[in-house]
Formats: sequence, structure tokens, C-alpha cells
Amino acid sequence: MELTVLVDNNTLIDRYFIGEPGLSFFIRDEDKTILFDVGYSDAFIKNANVMNIGLNDMDYIVISHGHMDHTWGLFYLIKHYAEAKIEQIDFKKPDLLAHPWTFFPKVDNSNEIGTILTADTLSRHFNMKLNNDPVWLTKNLVFLGEIERSNEFENKNAIGKVLCGKKFIDDYLLDDTAMVYKSDKGLVIITGCSHAGICNIIEYAKKVCDDNRIIDVIGGLHLLKPSDEVMTRTCDYFKLSRIQVLHACHCTDLASKIALSGTCPIEEVGVGTVLKY
Repeated sequence: MELTVLVDNNTLIDRYFIGEPGLSFFIRDEDKTILFDVGYSDAFIKNANVMNIGLNDMDYIVISHGHMDHTWGLFYLIKHYAEAKIEQIDFKKPDLLAHPWTFFPKVDNSNEIGTILTADTLSRHFNMKLNNDPVWLTKNLVFLGEIERSNEFENKNAIGKVLCGKKFIDDYLLDDTAMVYKSDKGLVIITGCSHAGICNIIEYAKKVCDDNRIIDVIGGLHLLKPSDEVMTRTCDYFKLSRIQVLHACHCTDLASKIALSGTCPIEEVGVGTVLKY
């Protein structure tokens, strides 16, 4: 598997890409290509063009959860396809894989923080595959579906509200999911924001893949000024998991990265980073 960072808060020195407070990865495995999240704007398209990564023949788009910094780029991808059609440029209609709640309206203090496109609108442009359960995209790459919340210290606080049926309820991000690459050497955990809790995600990945070895964790960890309890217990879990390397990015603050660096090696991440497994 090869993973390229198309969007992150950070960019790499001497590489001239666009950064934004969002996330998007381009993944190749076997003969499949997957776009994991799409950021906040068209930055992922512009960066992909600079990297000579084509977005017209992707097999899958995977959305980690419904927040704006991971979904609003879908509008620009639809625009990209519309312009390709006008210019008679061939493109494939990819499958869009996400949790069924991903495209429910989300608000925080009356501000729109969820996707701006409904599932019905998206279904006109993508093959919608909304699923709670794990889905294997290749022999070794799996979409986890709804994450089991197995500990009591993560995901304790709601983030805004989500429209469920006709009523807004507290949003504990049940739509938050992740992907896992299962290699002969162990697991690579690929996250968007880890609202479900990074320890919950890793534990569920071990269960789904029947493997306790963790090679790498790449993505946002939702550790922004975490409580002392959350930080301490996350570090304890990381030590027990014997993670070989950590590529924490996006919604992971500096203090959390420093704390986690005491549990496993941590490496720089930015737009243009390419990881091969």
C-alpha cells in the first residue's frame, strides 16, 4: 500500500503545496485507488495536480465522518467531474463509502459544521455505499464501519448536535470511522479525526483484523487540549500496544505529540508525505 497526504494542516518545507485545517489521503493498494476524505476546499485537487495524481479513475471515496473539514471538498470534486464531462474527458464514477449518519445535518451553536451536500444529492454523482459494518476494499484494506466504544475515557463529550429523524440530538459522532491496512507485519491504522477515540479505533481494528501488531497510526487523533486523564490513559494504551511508529497530524496538538513521543517514535507529516508499506 502507498499513502500520499493530499491535505493536512501542515505542508513540508521546500514543497509548494496548499495546506488547510482539514485532511485528505490518496491511497493505492493492489489495483485499487481510494480517496480518504476530501478536506475543506479544492486544495486536495490542486495538490493532486501538482503531484501528478489523477482523480478521474478512482475506485473509492471513503469519508471518515461528516464534519466540514473532511467533506466540503466533495462539492469541488463534483465540479471537477462536471468540467471533465464538458471537456469530454473520461472519468469513473467512484463508490462513496461512509457510515449512514455521515451526511445527516450537524450544527454547533446554530453554525453548520457538517456536510453541505445530502446523501440524495451525492447519489447523483457517486455510487453511495453507506454501511455500519466493516467492508474490505482490497484483500488487505478494510473500512471499519461503526467503531465499538470499548473504553470509558474517550468520546465522553458531544460535539454539537446532529439531526436524527426530525429532531436534533447530542452528536457523539457515531459516524466516525477509520480504515486499516493489514500487512504480513501488522496493522496500519488510517484515521480522519478519531472522534470515536483513537484507542477505541485501534482496539476495534485489532478485533476486525485478528491481529494485535500495530505498525503505524496515520491521521488525526482528536487530541486538542485533552484532559490529563485522556492524555495519560492514551499514552498508557500506546505503550501497551507497542506501536512501531506514529504519524499524528491534523487535529493533534503539539503537546499531545510530545507526550505520545514518549510511547513510540513519531515522524513528521505534511502535504506531500508519501508512506509505503
